[in-house]
Amino acid sequence: MGDTPREIVEEVLSRGMVKQIWTGNYEKALPISIQDFDLKAVLPAVFYMFRYGYRRGKGKFLDVFGSDSGTDKKKKRIATIERVAEKLAATEFFEGFHGETEKAILGDMLLAFCLENKNKALGRQEQIQRVTPAHYMASWVDLPDYVGNLRYVPEMIVAMLANQEKGDSIEQTKEGDKTWFPVGYGFESNVLLKPFSKGIIRKGLLGDKAADRFDENEQVGLDQLLMIRLAQMLGSAPDKLHGNKEDKPSDKLSKLSPRISNQRPIANHRARHFSEDLRRFIRAYAEVIPRQAFVELLESCISVGLATILTSVIELLFNWAETGIVTNNEAKQKPALLFVDCSNGVDRRLRTIAENSMDDFMRRIERFPVILMALRLLDHSVKYDIKLKQLKLSTGPYATEWLNLLGDILHDRRDEAKPILYNMEQKAQELAEKLENKYEDAANILKDYNTEPNPVWRLAEALTFLQGRKNIQAKITQLIDSIFLMNQPNGLGLKRSVVRQEPLSSTRKRREVRALVFTDAVLDYLVHVSVLSSGNPKSVKSLSFKDLIRNIRERYGFFIDIASPGIDISNELLQLNRIILERRLRDLGLIVSVSDAEAMKYVKTRFNPSEE
Repeated sequence: MGDTPREIVEEVLSRGMVKQIWTGNYEKALPISIQDFDLKAVLPAVFYMFRYGYRRGKGKFLDVFGSDSGTDKKKKRIATIERVAEKLAATEFFEGFHGETEKAILGDMLLAFCLENKNKALGRQEQIQRVTPAHYMASWVDLPDYVGNLRYVPEMIVAMLANQEKGDSIEQTKEGDKTWFPVGYGFESNVLLKPFSKGIIRKGLLGDKAADRFDENEQVGLDQLLMIRLAQMLGSAPDKLHGNKEDKPSDKLSKLSPRISNQRPIANHRARHFSEDLRRFIRAYAEVIPRQAFVELLESCISVGLATILTSVIELLFNWAETGIVTNNEAKQKPALLFVDCSNGVDRRLRTIAENSMDDFMRRIERFPVILMALRLLDHSVKYDIKLKQLKLSTGPYATEWLNLLGDILHDRRDEAKPILYNMEQKAQELAEKLENKYEDAANILKDYNTEPNPVWRLAEALTFLQGRKNIQAKITQLIDSIFLMNQPNGLGLKRSVVRQEPLSSTRKRREVRALVFTDAVLDYLVHVSVLSSGNPKSVKSLSFKDLIRNIRERYGFFIDIASPGIDISNELLQLNRIILERRLRDLGLIVSVSDAEAMKYVKTRFNPSEE
């Protein structure tokens, strides 16, 4: 008998089954990996996928800027900011950059505008790990070296924006198809790619990786020009990702598949809101907001949208655990309702309340890994059931029907449920017997029929425990930190380390606490997107300060002048939060008062929508 928990589980459940369930993800509900990632590095990968219709494979960055020989690991150590600056300075485009001082200045500009060191470290001799979206040509730089390190977030974004109604994987947009975000159709007509592709023209076939060229007569910003020169040294865009059976749709979720999965989160209405917000914001402001400020606000836009989608999926799955149903009702697909500290952490009372609100949410999601495990267990059982296979339910782009079937099995609402649940009960008892000598706690969970009569939940709880609950919970926390851009100047949240006394104990323990805040960039974005008319994205509607707060609450679940559910807060502090928000908007030039009356306070934009 094996010694590790996984080996013991494999003896009972089979190695094939464990291979499918021994993970922290469930792509049919949320098609991303539950791990940390760098949200700021997502856009270049999105550019590539829209341009060519495939996931990005190996490019030439390490070959050009790394050592001439050696392993990829050695090349990565050599490919520093100093090395890139030295290579660029030797080209015809950089006259006067041959001295050490000039190269240092060039390196600092690259680090400020185009590239990012590992662990966000400063310095010109650190390993480079990320490329920033300074220009569309950033898609030519294969950083990170494996696109899967971005946890399939770019793939999900492309699927949501392309909005192809059928198919397991994203297909190239056909001529004549009406879409704001065409795939594999060049950059000229794509709402996202067009504003980032200034100065770029196509000379050659659509699929040619070197067809995109820079018009030397075009004037672009220094940050964009640096990115263009960096890409020109590579010669072409990376090839598509290569893997076994790469052209077969059945391989769509393989880590090595070049295909972009068309799977989308079950919070379909929130996915639509994300697409609408991003499209309207880009069309209205991409040409009028200075480029660096626009990129910062666009990242805030993506953060707000993904945060709303993530918390909506979590809430939907909590409801599924109770009812077995994933609702398709837009009004019931609500994100987590969180209180916002508008003082940005300055007012201690508001900060504490926002931290308590986020703490409640973080405590609730401690059961989230168990729900995902239950879904994986049921998915495996139902997928191989002869009768249920005949239903031929679609699992994409939205797996709502499939999850509702799993819910019917979980709650024993179908005739096919009884043999499945009976088989799981047998497996639970057999596994408990195998575990009781080495892993008594897990065995007790499996045998505790009185507390939890449903074998699915006992198996899910025990397997999650054996996987390492703290490790899985840490990954979920990392995912939240990544999406919320915690402690970033354009992020949605702040986290800090505190020492708190444990409940019913004299022990003091250090831990991290988080709070939802509105940084200036998030405020800027929320105002500029909220005033856009739904019919004509180029026109601005009159929006009162009161309506802005209500829109933020109803669309994103962010509470400001009303207590979020489960939070006890006085009216005095709620009004203070509102006053602070109004003061900050006034300081940013985002509000105007016709009179002192509350109804006569209106928000305004700092930039008028583009007329083009």
